[in-house]
Amino acid sequence: MWRTIRMILTWNSTMDITTGKYWEDRYHSGSDGWDIGTISAPIKAYVDQLDDKDRKILIPGAGNGHEAEYLFRNGFKNVHVLDFALPPLLRFKERVPDFPETQLIHRDFFDLDMSFDLILEQTFFCAIPPQARREYARKMYQLLHPEGKLAGLLFDFPLTGEGPPFGGDKQEYYDCFSPYFNIVVMEHCYNSIKPREGRELFFILRPKKHKNSPEDQKSFSA
Repeated sequence: MWRTIRMILTWNSTMDITTGKYWEDRYHSGSDGWDIGTISAPIKAYVDQLDDKDRKILIPGAGNGHEAEYLFRNGFKNVHVLDFALPPLLRFKERVPDFPETQLIHRDFFDLDMSFDLILEQTFFCAIPPQARREYARKMYQLLHPEGKLAGLLFDFPLTGEGPPFGGDKQEYYDCFSPYFNIVVMEHCYNSIKPREGRELFFILRPKKHKNSPEDQKSFSA
């Protein structure tokens, strides 16, 4: 299905954001303004209250991988970093040379066939074409263990034809994810960096048919 989406999408005549080359060119040119140079505060607050450091974690579209680096340096050794642009993965390996190469995945997210306990979303959802968002939700559901979680950040600003990043709002995200997930948390962040204040939603989703855990109840207040 993703290949079909890729063929029919034309955001403008000069770029194809569904190819690795587009993103590699942006990294080579330094056009990676979404990169804040460190782990984002809302995700840091979330992972700092996670007790089980053995859980298998995926960070898709990880870019320079600041979240993965923070997790790995704080004892989470089963972290997997995925991007279909090679330059950020190479940069990550230079910064974190002891990170297992088998956990650096140079692949299209929609072609991934693995399973995880936790998937962290950080500026990946906003980078894919909006027409692919339902497929993203379905793929996330497939990649998670039945008791797993999808958590992270979504932008809260109007969706237009301009992007990436592409925007959206809480109602759209509910409509996108609710066929597959229970929405545990989806609220504005209290700890965004200044340029993103009021424009980020922190969320936790759990695959449908499974109960929420006590850990979920304290996550957003962490």
